[in-house]
Amino acid sequence: MTKELNQHIRPISALYQDWFLDYASYVILERAVPNIEDGLKPVQRRILHSMKEMDDGRFNKVANIIGQTMQYHPHGDMSIGDALVALGQKDLLIDMQGNWGDIRTGDSAAAARYIEARPSKFALDVAFNADTTQWQLSYDGRKREPIALPMKFPLLLAQGVEGIAVGLSTKILPHNFCELIEASIAHLKKKPFQLFPDFQTGGFIDVSSYNDGKRGSKVRVRAKIEEWDKKTLIIKQIPFNTTTSSLIDSIVKANDNGKIKIKKVTDNTAKDVEIEIQLAPNVSPDVTIDALYAFTDCEISISPSACIIVENKPRFVTVSDLLKTCTDQTLALLELELDIKLKRLEESWHFASLEKIFIEKRIYRDIETCETWASVLATIERGLEPFKALFWRAINVEDILKLTEIKIKRISKFDAFKADEYLKNLEDEIKSTKKNIKEITNFTVHYFENLLKKYGKNKQRQTQIRTFDTIVASNVVVANQKLYVNRIDGFAGFGLKKDELVCDCSDIDDIIVFRKDGRMLVTKISDKAFLGKDIIYIDVWRKNDERMTYNFIYTDGKTGINYLKRFNVTAITRDKEYDLTQGEKGSKVLYFTANPNSESELINVQLSQNCTAKVKVFDFNFADIAIKGRTAMGNILTKYPIKKIQFKHKGKSTVGGRNIWFDDTVGRLNVDERGRFLGSFDSGDALLCIYKDGTYELTNFELSNRYEMAAIALLEKLDTQKPIACVYFSAAHAQSFVKRFVVETTTFDKRFTFIDEEKGSKMHFVSTQNDVRVNIKIGKKKDETELQIHLDSFIDVKGWKSIGNKLTDKPINAVERINNNDTAENEPQTTDRQTIKPKNEATNPTRIETQKTNPKPQNPKSKTTPNMIEVGQTIEFEINPNSKNTEQLDMFGK
Repeated sequence: MTKELNQHIRPISALYQDWFLDYASYVILERAVPNIEDGLKPVQRRILHSMKEMDDGRFNKVANIIGQTMQYHPHGDMSIGDALVALGQKDLLIDMQGNWGDIRTGDSAAAARYIEARPSKFALDVAFNADTTQWQLSYDGRKREPIALPMKFPLLLAQGVEGIAVGLSTKILPHNFCELIEASIAHLKKKPFQLFPDFQTGGFIDVSSYNDGKRGSKVRVRAKIEEWDKKTLIIKQIPFNTTTSSLIDSIVKANDNGKIKIKKVTDNTAKDVEIEIQLAPNVSPDVTIDALYAFTDCEISISPSACIIVENKPRFVTVSDLLKTCTDQTLALLELELDIKLKRLEESWHFASLEKIFIEKRIYRDIETCETWASVLATIERGLEPFKALFWRAINVEDILKLTEIKIKRISKFDAFKADEYLKNLEDEIKSTKKNIKEITNFTVHYFENLLKKYGKNKQRQTQIRTFDTIVASNVVVANQKLYVNRIDGFAGFGLKKDELVCDCSDIDDIIVFRKDGRMLVTKISDKAFLGKDIIYIDVWRKNDERMTYNFIYTDGKTGINYLKRFNVTAITRDKEYDLTQGEKGSKVLYFTANPNSESELINVQLSQNCTAKVKVFDFNFADIAIKGRTAMGNILTKYPIKKIQFKHKGKSTVGGRNIWFDDTVGRLNVDERGRFLGSFDSGDALLCIYKDGTYELTNFELSNRYEMAAIALLEKLDTQKPIACVYFSAAHAQSFVKRFVVETTTFDKRFTFIDEEKGSKMHFVSTQNDVRVNIKIGKKKDETELQIHLDSFIDVKGWKSIGNKLTDKPINAVERINNNDTAENEPQTTDRQTIKPKNEATNPTRIETQKTNPKPQNPKSKTTPNMIEVGQTIEFEINPNSKNTEQLDMFGK
C-alpha cells in the first residue's frame, strides 16, 4: 500500500514547474498577447461582445457595460473599465459620449457612471456575425461567449497593441486606416505594398530601420517643433506614447541639468497641442531644436515586436505577413458568409416553390378527406411526387410539415404573379451569390473598397514620414560649465574656479591638451583631473574637425634640429598620450598655435648669436608647408639653435572655403557630400533662402541651421549680382506680375517680402538662373490659353520692392519652365496672326507666344504664325462676364 502511495507522490519542485507553466500559458494566451483571428485580447473581445448584446442603437452607461462584461471576464471592474477606455480612445470600434480623457495630455476619463458608449457602425459592419462565430461557454458555464469575433478587417494593425507576458512581450504599432485597406487590396491583386506606422498624436517618424516591424527593428519619432520667432519655439504635435505633461517634464529636467537653456515653458493645449518654449537670451533656436531632440522626449525610439497568438501558440511575425493573414481571413469569412447566404436563398427558393405548387395544384384540398395525420402527410407527398425533378434537393418530412402550417388566409390571398416574381428575384440573387463565390477575390476587393469609401473620410495620415538627421549631443548641448586650468601644476576641470578660465563648455565635452614636452592627449572633462605639468594649450575638442589646424615647432632632443609641421587631430583614443615629436629625451616645444579655419601665420625667427649661421634673423610663412598627420616628423626649420620666435600676423585659410552640401531629405547642411552641392563658403559668404510665400531670407552657413523643406522654394549660395525672376499674383491688384530683382539687404535671419503682402497673394514661379523661358497656362480649363515668355527680356532688373510688369488679369493655372534647347522645336502656333502695337515704347521688345489648348479645326495646309507682343503693352483676353476666377494652383505643390 505504501509503495502504491509513493508512486503517486510528486516532488514539490515538479509541482512548482507545472504551476508556473500553467500560469505563464494563461498570461500569454488569455491576457497579454492578442489573437491573430480578430486582433483582440480576451478582455477587449468580451467588452465588444457585451456591447453587441446590449446594443439597441442608443448609448449605454459605461458602468452598465462593465457590469455586463463581468459575466464573461472574471477579473474585476477596474481592469474592464481601463480596457474599455483604452479601446474607445482609439476612436475606431466605439462611439463615445462624455469625457473619455485625452491621450495627448494624459488626462484620465470621467467615472464610468458619467460616460456612455455604443458600438460604432464600423464595428457592427466588420466585427459581428453570429452565423460565422465560434462559441464557447463562459467561465461559470451559464452563458456562451465568442472564441474569436469574425473580424473582416486588419484591426490589429489599425489599433496597435502592447502587452507584457511571462517571458515575452508584444508591441505592434498602429497604422493608418486607409493605407491598411489599400495594402489589403494590393495583396489581393498580388501587388507589392509597404506599411509604416501612423499615430493619433501626429509628429514625424523615421522608418529607415522599421524593417517591416520585425523583432529587433526600430523607429524614431519626433515632435513637430516650429520656430515662432527668434525667441520662441512652438511644439504642435508630440511623439507617440508621450503626453504634453511628460514632454514638459523632460524639457524642464533637461534645462535643470544644463543640457538646454530656456526661459519658460507654457502648455497652451486646447483643441490642438501647443507647447510654447521661450528661449533664454542669445540662444540659437536651431541649436535648441536639435538639443530638444537630443536630450528630451521630443524624440523617442520605439522597438516594435509583433508577437501574436496563432493556433494557441505565440509567434513572431512581420507586419506584411500579419496584414496578409488578416486579409486572407477576411476573404475566408466573406466566402463563408456567402455560402451561408446561398444555402438560405436556396432553402427560401425551395420552400417558395413547394408552396406555389401546393396551392396552385390544389394539393391542400386532397387532404380534406384524410382522417389521420399519417394519411395527410402521405397525401401531400403523393401530390408533390410529379414535381420532384424541379427541386434542387429531395423533399423531406420537414418540408411537408411546413406546408401543413400554411394558414387558410394565406392560401386564399395567394397571388401567382407575385409568387413568380419572388422566385425570380431569389433566382437572380442565387446567381449573383454564386458568381461572388466563384470570384471571391474580386468580391473581397470590392468589400475593402466600400469600407474605404464609407469610413475612410477624415482618416488621413497624421504622422509625416521623414528621414532624420543624426544629432551629435556634444554639438548641441548648452555650455553649462566653465573650463579652468592650472598650467604649471597640470590640473584642469570645471571645479578649479580659482585658476585660469579657459572657455565655456558642457559637462559632456572632451578636452584636448598639449604640453611643453610635445605630448598631447584628449580626455573627458571632469571636476578636476591631472593632465601633466607645463600645459601650453587646452580647449574643447571636436571630433572630425578637419579645419582646426595646429602649427607646431619643436627641437629634437637628440640632434638639436628644429622642426615645424602643421596637422589636424580628427580622431584619437581617449586618455592615450601621443608624442608629437620624434620621442627623443629632451625634446621641447618652441612654438604652438591653434587655427580654427586652417589660417597660415607669418613668424619671425631669431637664431642664437653664438651660432655660425650667416642669416640669424628671418621670416617664415606656415602657408609654405602642407598640412599632414600628427605623427609626421615635420620639415626642418633650421639646424641652428633658436633664441626667439615671434608671431608677425595671421594669414588666410590655406584650405580654401568650406565645401557645403544641402540634404533636402532632412533639411540640413553638411560637409559629408550628402545631397546637393551648394558651393565653397568662406568668411563673408551667405545662403539665400527663398520661401514659397514670396519672402526671402539670408542665413549663415552654420551646420546647425535647420530648413523646413515644405516651405522652401529655393536655397543656394548668395550671389548679389545674380537677379531673381518670379511670377506672382497680387491680391491687391487682382492681377499677375513678373519681376526681376537682386538682393539688396544685408540683414541675416530676417524675412523680406518681395511680392504683394495682401492676403491671397501667391508666388507661382521663382528662379535665379539666366535666360529663363516659362510656359504659363491661364484661364478656365475649357478656354485655357498658354503663354511662352522669356523672363529676361520681359522686364529689366529693378528693386526688390518694385511691383514688376503686369502679365495678365486672368487666373494662372500653372507656370512651367521650358528647357532652352526645346523651345525651337516646340514653337507654339495659333490659328491667326495679330500684331498689337504697344502702348508704351520699349527699347528691348520681347516676344510672347500664345496658344489655345483647344483650337478650332483648321485647314492643315494653312500657315500659322505666333502672336507678337512687345514689352510694356497690355495683353487683353476675352473674358466671360458671368465667369468667376478659378482657384490658382501652387506650382510648388504640383
